[in-house]
Amino acid sequence: MKTKSLFRSGVAILQPAILIFALTVFVGGASRVQADTLELTLGEVLSRVETENLQILLNREIIEQAIQQAGRERSFLYPQVNVEVSQARSKSPALGQLRGFVSQTTSNRFDAALRASFSLVDPALIAAYQAASKGVELSREQYDSLVQEVFEISAQVYLAHQRNIKRFEVIEANIDRAEVLLDLARNQLEAGVATEIDVTRARVTLATERQARLQQETVVYQSELSLKRLLDIDLDRAITIRDFVAHREADSEQPQVREAEVLGDRADYRVLERRLEQNKLEQRAASWERFPTLSVFGDYGVAAERAFDGDEQEVWSAGVALRMPIFEGYRIRSNRMLANSRRRATEIELRDLRQEISSELLLAWRDLRSRLAQIEVAEENLELAEEEFRLARTRFEQGVADNREVVDAQNRVSQADDNLVEAYFQYNLTRLEYARVRGDVRLLLGDQMVP
Repeated sequence: MKTKSLFRSGVAILQPAILIFALTVFVGGASRVQADTLELTLGEVLSRVETENLQILLNREIIEQAIQQAGRERSFLYPQVNVEVSQARSKSPALGQLRGFVSQTTSNRFDAALRASFSLVDPALIAAYQAASKGVELSREQYDSLVQEVFEISAQVYLAHQRNIKRFEVIEANIDRAEVLLDLARNQLEAGVATEIDVTRARVTLATERQARLQQETVVYQSELSLKRLLDIDLDRAITIRDFVAHREADSEQPQVREAEVLGDRADYRVLERRLEQNKLEQRAASWERFPTLSVFGDYGVAAERAFDGDEQEVWSAGVALRMPIFEGYRIRSNRMLANSRRRATEIELRDLRQEISSELLLAWRDLRSRLAQIEVAEENLELAEEEFRLARTRFEQGVADNREVVDAQNRVSQADDNLVEAYFQYNLTRLEYARVRGDVRLLLGDQMVP
């Protein structure tokens, strides 16, 4: 007993110290967790995507490959110089003048020469290099087009995660209202104004909202994981996002920009323009294959029986070569027809994309005005639902009616609140689409409403 008493006294003495240590660890750990939380804005997400997204990093290597491809085609336009050294030994029969007489001769030969060649006129090589250079420009435009696609996906994921968080907050507000309603029903029951069914109805409402919260927690977690994967963020790291709300303006009947003003800003349109230029060069190269080519060549070196035997003799040669195709199995004709078909196809794609851009501008602006009007309607519906809920609750408190009206009105408030969240989400998406149609998703950042 004495030992137990001493132990209890020791614990009592140490309790304040243990409590202080525990609080220190908890506060310190909480501060570290809070410091490690990554806070993101939509602008920061788009910036991180350009440096962290794996698809974009992969496409940069495609640009590098196109640059090296152009360098390889350019190398054929320069003189080709080689050093050749060889030591050969051969044995061959030599027939004598008499029939049936055959002699064997063995010979050695050493050659060391500097050989060079240069194409003075070769239109096909020139056109191939020009086409490869256009390929570099084409790959860069394709990179810009991919960046815009990833930007759009990233903004959609960001806005969807923001919408899911807002819906979670709506459910939390519903739970608060349901708890108040349950307390009110119990008080009314004790006062003899309400019945047991009113309490049960309030409990069912509260249970339903709690179940919805559990489901929404999974939805929020899923959209958060999607955002982390997109930005290559550690999945265990906590993140928070700032609200993004676009300006609520769309006064004019027609878009603020026209088709001709956005064509140069659209990366996908520039891709087709560069492809058309490349097709024209390929078409020219195919027609130039009929032209003759002119080149010069020469070599200079020494020859001897064996290497470094001191009997080396100077040897050299030089010449000019002219080559002109006569018949190549209709290969040149097929190349020319293929290049012509590719050019016509690209021209058709350009015309189709121009019409698509024009229709996208009109549709995006019309959708923008419609979404803006839907926000105003959703706000009005929420105000009416809240007023209906207030009146229904007053009637229940006064004992004039049971709480069925309150439950129905509360559900309408919840639905109206969720509809408003969805209306803002759809409006932001429409703003995003309008920015994409104009050629740069980052234009959406300039549409943000500053609080």
